[in-house]
Amino acid sequence: MEETELIEQAKLGDKKSLAELVKKYESTVYNFSFKICRDKDRAENTMQETFLSLVKNIRQFKGDSKLSTWLYTVVSNHCLMLARTESKHAYTSFEDEDASIDEKKFTDWSVTPDKAAEDKELKKLLDDSIAKLHPDYRVVFLLRDVEGISTEETAKICNLSVPAVKSRLHRARAFLRNELSKKFNYEKT
Repeated sequence: MEETELIEQAKLGDKKSLAELVKKYESTVYNFSFKICRDKDRAENTMQETFLSLVKNIRQFKGDSKLSTWLYTVVSNHCLMLARTESKHAYTSFEDEDASIDEKKFTDWSVTPDKAAEDKELKKLLDDSIAKLHPDYRVVFLLRDVEGISTEETAKICNLSVPAVKSRLHRARAFLRNELSKKFNYEKT
């Protein structure tokens, strides 16, 4: 059965169609939740909340966008609400920060098999740097650069304008480049 048919059947109360939609998006929702929340328990909670929202609100889904876009929106909102209620985390502000980066310092980031250990270390450094991003910037970065979602769809998901998405993405990338350059001692001398 096609996704549109599953959605229509789920709107009519067909639990089997609803269960199939949940199964189809389970790993996508969990993985994206984890990338934003950075915590297994919070990601599982967000996944449950997202699918609870799906069950409660499937009748309101109009089909103006893809179901995946709607689910990304729900996940983003749940993770951002969690982040805003947790004041114990300090995030970097981009408002006063100089975001200029010398891009010539960065070379080919492709990893060869003989550099597997370095790749693992680089992944950890990148994950640690992403975790330092404020959740509002992290969501945009993950949607665009990790999930590969278009700027327009990211704007819909985050309820932002396209220029705001581009600005947040630029600032997130600049922050991550700065963080990584510090780690690799590429700071200006």
